[in-house]
Amino acid sequence: MSVKMKRFLPFIMFLMAAPANADMIHKISSSVQLNVEGPAVQSTRIGSSYSVSGSNITAGTLGGLTAPASATAAATMSSGTYTQTTAGDAFTFSESFNQGDAIVTTQTALSGGQIDQPNIYGNTTTQLGGTAGSLAGTIGSDGSMTLTAGGAGTTATGQFVTEITVR
Repeated sequence: MSVKMKRFLPFIMFLMAAPANADMIHKISSSVQLNVEGPAVQSTRIGSSYSVSGSNITAGTLGGLTAPASATAAATMSSGTYTQTTAGDAFTFSESFNQGDAIVTTQTALSGGQIDQPNIYGNTTTQLGGTAGSLAGTIGSDGSMTLTAGGAGTTATGQFVTEITVR
């Protein structure tokens, strides 16, 4: 093999190598999400409770809770009779009653996205339903985005993603 040939051998081997293979991937995605919240009522029924405490007090009849008249009613309070044990001495007295909730067995239907007359118990959180109003969203092919606010209880989210991958 000549010297000239030896010089060109790496160049010839380079030309004989497999051609380069490169992929280019272009992805475009877009989305609009429009939400209108529904109405909600979360209500927890509380029970009846009674307590009494004191010092230098004598109970003739202890007060307390009276069983409800029906399975859906709340307990009521029965009064007690209390007197000061030693007249003229210091005393403390405390009596408290918290009437619980009766069980409600019906619920009104929805009207215009709202619960007309929700059942309300002693511990309640309510959320009004949203109103769509002019809620809208569009995304153009160039990625331009238009989101229009709706009424209360609504959200509009737009997204445009472009991705280029070269391998």
